[in-house]
Amino acid sequence: MPLPTTIITITPPSTSCPAPIFPPNRPHFPPRNLFTTKTILHNHRPTMANLSGFGFSIGSRLVASSGTSGSVADDEVRTLIEYAAGEGGATVGDDLVLLFHHLQYACKRIAALVASPFNSSLGKHKGLSGGGASAAGSGRDAPKPLDIVSNEIILSCLKNSGKVAVMASEEDDTPIWITNDGPFVVVTDPLDGSRNIDASIPTGTIFGIYKRLPELDHLPKEEKALLNSLQKGTNLVAAGYVLYSSATIFCTSFGSGTHAFTLDHSTGDFILTHPSLKIPPRGQIYSVNDARYFDWPNGLRQYIDTVRQGKGRYPKKYSARYICSLVADFHRTLLYGGVTMNPRDHLRLVYEANPLSFLVEQAGGKGSDGKSRILSIQPVKLHQRLPLFLGSLEDMEELESYGDVQQKVNPGYEV
Repeated sequence: MPLPTTIITITPPSTSCPAPIFPPNRPHFPPRNLFTTKTILHNHRPTMANLSGFGFSIGSRLVASSGTSGSVADDEVRTLIEYAAGEGGATVGDDLVLLFHHLQYACKRIAALVASPFNSSLGKHKGLSGGGASAAGSGRDAPKPLDIVSNEIILSCLKNSGKVAVMASEEDDTPIWITNDGPFVVVTDPLDGSRNIDASIPTGTIFGIYKRLPELDHLPKEEKALLNSLQKGTNLVAAGYVLYSSATIFCTSFGSGTHAFTLDHSTGDFILTHPSLKIPPRGQIYSVNDARYFDWPNGLRQYIDTVRQGKGRYPKKYSARYICSLVADFHRTLLYGGVTMNPRDHLRLVYEANPLSFLVEQAGGKGSDGKSRILSIQPVKLHQRLPLFLGSLEDMEELESYGDVQQKVNPGYEV
């Protein structure tokens, strides 16, 4: 006797954004002026998630797995906001703490969006095709739907903070003037590496924070927005990146060391896990797209040939590790040492090179265009591109000693 047949009907997912990502009955962002530093810190103290059910036991100390930073006692757990308010340094202040509260909220929203099984439908939702190439991105760098949504999330949170005068984004042609009395200027790459999303490769958000220049207040809005955004990296008061990967990591500096915080999904807090990160003075890894080896100048080819044969100043053979996601490659380099680089005029000075160079210098490393210190370069255009080399101090000095390391020919690329 044949078995009865059960017919299962599968309803296709809605093309609209799902409720877990954008709940329809609650505001997307913290209401403006709802929080002060005192009310933020008055919230419950987070406790570490219990992993005993998975066969793990967390002792009295939480230790960074990389071994590149100190350990944090379990009874001394600090959130990002607590650290900024209490230990970030005398120059942080309540305004910057409040800005970071809104910024971390935006990054948690982006982290949820990146991990959502429905993010591939964003291109069909609200007409976010990402096909409208602009001065901010064209060809391979044309904005993707996730870029656009991430940009809107950050902009909304910065507006709600009430502390930002100008936001300059890699996704916008020109800076956006937000409010006349905001004390800060924020530059950002909202979602770096977004074209790797479909392959589940790590992505990230990069940001830098400057003080608004009051001496420009008399200028027309468009002009003062642009000039405030074209500050040297030496003027940065804070910078950071957020890595969206197996863990969501918020790495930042207020100018007194580099510190990384890991998102605890059980509490929704970024917990200090890597205090006072120090990049090793020398690593054993180089990170670059060496498929373009034959387009490189002789100096760069000679350097790579030398270190991977173990014939450089460090008598061990180097390994290649390349993800093609700037935040991910940089994060690994920060932890393990070595050099991550893009030798061609590709990465943006304002949104990528300056913030990451600020972080690597605060961790004891170096950021360079192959010839000059990144933070000392005066931007002349909002979307100015340049070669970028970031890494351990000794590795960087050895690399620069080869002289000719900037790639000037660019065959096969559409920038």
